[in-house]
Amino acid sequence: MSASYLRGKTILITGGTGTFGRAMVQHLLAMPKVKRVIVFSRDEYKQSVMESEFHDPRLHFFIGDVRDRNRLERAFNHVDVVIHAAALKQVPALEYNPSEAIETNIIGTRNVIDAAHERNVERVLIISSDKAVQPINLYGATKLCAERLAVAANSYRGKHGKTRISVVRYGNVIGSRGSLVEIIGKQRQSGTLMLTDEGMTRFWLHIDEIMKLVTNIIGLMQGGEIFIPKMSSLRIEDVMRELAPECIIKIVGMRPGEKMHETLMTEHEAPRAKDLGNMYVIVPEFHPWTAKKMYANKKSFPKDLVYVSNHPKYLLSRSHVKKVLKV
Repeated sequence: MSASYLRGKTILITGGTGTFGRAMVQHLLAMPKVKRVIVFSRDEYKQSVMESEFHDPRLHFFIGDVRDRNRLERAFNHVDVVIHAAALKQVPALEYNPSEAIETNIIGTRNVIDAAHERNVERVLIISSDKAVQPINLYGATKLCAERLAVAANSYRGKHGKTRISVVRYGNVIGSRGSLVEIIGKQRQSGTLMLTDEGMTRFWLHIDEIMKLVTNIIGLMQGGEIFIPKMSSLRIEDVMRELAPECIIKIVGMRPGEKMHETLMTEHEAPRAKDLGNMYVIVPEFHPWTAKKMYANKKSFPKDLVYVSNHPKYLLSRSHVKKVLKV
């Protein structure tokens, strides 16, 4: 798995002004052989800020919304790779605005897929979330739908049959906007940290690791797979006590739509999962795409193991907090 595939390629990132997009742009521009990077987003101010920070003639900006398929088709002209990161993500806000979540996260993903087929984009990688697994809130449900759209879209490969579409699913990103580390930093000034439950656990992966992961997946993907990185989990209480030991922790109870523990792979998916070293790949279930043959000789996901954040195999002690979070 290498970044060699991206040499000479034009890559477009939807939602490119967000935390993931900015990090991905920086990562791609560090590769001298990448031909062009396009940021597609609807916030012209954030694009202006990015343009002033990145001084590279290969970086271009395109104002648009994933809800507008015609605009996507125009933006996808001569694009080789699309990384679809645009999404509405705030759980409470989406519960009160469900139609907006559906329009952006589900219909928007469908538009990206259809536009990619129409413009014969070579590869599309959909950015998903652990909340798509056995979802209990609308955000998770919309990401589950987006995943299913992406996988099923490989039964049709566009005019010239070359468009590959896959998914990457992961947990909490360290260094992202609104992350727990950022929240702790803000609450720390008051001397009190708000914790929903002492036993709550989450998977963690640093944003730099996500960039390398995505680059590798783009070069590897055959279409129809769901890629899941191998992630460690930590108790949120341990994270708080390690990063702000002087603070008092106040238990406030679980919020609506919040899970005690997160799952990265269902029991139904596990039998189709293969071990690729630093990540797992779930091969397509309903169609005999080439991905199945490619991973046939890979080691299977262990039987009777559940990829959930409170499992002893993944859950680390407090002594590992700073190493995992890289703080």
